[in-house]
Order: sequence, then C-alpha cells, then structure tokens
Amino acid sequence: MKVALDAMGGDFAPEAAIEGAKLAIQELPPDVQIVLVGKEDIITNLLSEKGVESDLIEIHNADEVIGMAEHPTKALSQKPNSSIAVGFGLLKSGYVQAFCSAGNTGAMHVGAMFTIKAIEGVIRPGIAGFVPKENGDFGVIIDVGANADCKPDVLMQFGQMGSIYAKNVFGIDDPKVGLMNLGEEEQKGTLLTQAAYQLFKIDKQLNFVGNIEGRDIFNDKADVIVCDGFTGNVILKFAESIYDILKKRNLLDPFFHKFNYEAIGGSPILGVNGNVVIGHGVSSGTAIKNMLLQAQRMAGSNVHLKIKESLGA
Repeated sequence: MKVALDAMGGDFAPEAAIEGAKLAIQELPPDVQIVLVGKEDIITNLLSEKGVESDLIEIHNADEVIGMAEHPTKALSQKPNSSIAVGFGLLKSGYVQAFCSAGNTGAMHVGAMFTIKAIEGVIRPGIAGFVPKENGDFGVIIDVGANADCKPDVLMQFGQMGSIYAKNVFGIDDPKVGLMNLGEEEQKGTLLTQAAYQLFKIDKQLNFVGNIEGRDIFNDKADVIVCDGFTGNVILKFAESIYDILKKRNLLDPFFHKFNYEAIGGSPILGVNGNVVIGHGVSSGTAIKNMLLQAQRMAGSNVHLKIKESLGA
C-alpha cells in the first residue's frame, strides 16, 4: 500500500511534513510506503538533515505549491504541477491508495471533486470530524465545513456515510446515529432537521437514535453526529478552544488531550472515489503522523468502496 503526503502543504511545511513522515514509518505496517509529493531537492535535503533513510519513503516531484491563501479553483487550474494536483493525479491513477495534505483546504476539496470526483449517487460529499467520547473512544461528526447549507436528503446521506466510516475504520459494530438539534423531541428544530428526522426514521439500515442535543456530543448516546457544515464547524472549533484554554490553565487530563487536533490529525472527505484526508493548516509533525495513520486505516478498510457499494447509483 502507498499513501501520498503533500510535503509542501501547511503553515510549517515542508519541515513538519518530513517530521511527520519520519514518525509515521515507525508505526505504520511494514508493507505501507509513504510517497512524499513536492519539490524533490528540498525534500531530499530535509530527509538527509533529519537522518531519514528508509525504503518506506518515496519522493514524487512537484515543482509548484498552492499557497494557503490562494483561490482554490484558480490555483488548481493555473498550477497543474502543484503538490496537491500531482497528489490527486497519483490517487486517481491508483498509484497511491490515499492522499493527505495540511495545505489549502479549499484546493483539497475542489481537487477531490474535480479529479477523483464524487461517488455517483452521492449528492454532496462531506468532511468528517471527530469528537472524543467519555468512554475513551471517538465519535464521528459530519459535516464540519464543506456544506454550510444542506437539504434533508443530504443530511440523510451524511448519516449513512458517517455510519459506514464508524463501522469500518473505528470498528463500531452498529453505530448509533443522532441528528444534532435543539431538543430531543421529534417535532423540535428547524424545517431542515424536522424533514431530515422523517427520512432517518424510515431508514431501517441505520441505527437511528433520534435527535441529540449539544450536551450529548461527548457521551455515548450517538457514535455518529449529523449536522450541516456550519453547525459542525462551530462545534469542532469550540472543542479546539476548550483544549487551548485548559492547556493554558494546566487543567488537562487524558480525556481533554483528545480535544487537541493532533490526536486524530485530519478530517476525511467522505463520498468521493478515493481516500482523502485534510489536515489542519498549523499541523505539527505529530499531527501529520496521525493523519498518515488515519489514511492508512481508511485505505486498509476500503471505506470509500463500501460507501460506493452502499450509496452508489
């Protein structure tokens, strides 16, 4: 198996990417190879500086870089030899089984939509995030930013894709799916959530537990939390802020350590024809390592193929 990493993506690239790859090869299975995509001379020099010599690392040259502030669509069309564009090309061709980047989030999303494309039958791919649970596990929350405005059938598919991910990557046998709302009662919420509730209620393949509230995010009431991208992004950023505040006050314990974005490393795009993980722009070497490990687990479980089998037209 080969997992591609955008070595030029992120606020601290390429140093953080190389450090992350160095850490990852110590934990990845011996049959997994990391393909570093970016400027070959820079990558080679950094690998040498960090004393990394391994058959598990390969370099694939890409002469251009998409900056964090560049317009995603324009940048991809104007920079066909960027590390993001080349990485998606490797994924589309099947040369690698997953692609990760802590670079321009918009470019990663647009690249996925226009290169490997959405799975036929998926209305809108979503970005999944992860929330720590009091029992020590992680739950899935989808969407966390790709789709600020959704329709009921889109939320329904988010629940289906999130459930497939939770089952195949997190190993949860029968994931409980909850719809984020402002009350538990069926008639509560906006017109969107009320209509979505009715769709969830008649889907016998999902373990739908009904509406959940903000206080249920970290308990075991739901393994998969469904919401629009606006709501999900607010929840995710709020959780990150809790970690930052507690860290400043030296009030952390193992549970709150999991609020740190580094613990998971990145957010997968679900509903596209390939395994894609987007990392935080400020990703450290540890975050990059965990992003690579997550991508390897996704590729190993063939989660995108299971979504295609379940939702594909």
